[in-house]
Amino acid sequence: MKSLLWLVLALGVLVNAVSGLVFDGAQQTVVSVITGIAVVVSITGLVLARERHS
Repeated sequence: MKSLLWLVLALGVLVNAVSGLVFDGAQQTVVSVITGIAVVVSITGLVLARERHS
């Protein structure tokens, strides 16, 4: 599960960085919003799935 979340996080950041070069206007906005949501969800999942050490 964690590997999938890390993969989604890495791909989301990569696609978001490249989208500015590939897309223009509304397409860039849509891609950025979708990748932003994916990144936030994957970070939330990783934070909730981490092992706690006291």
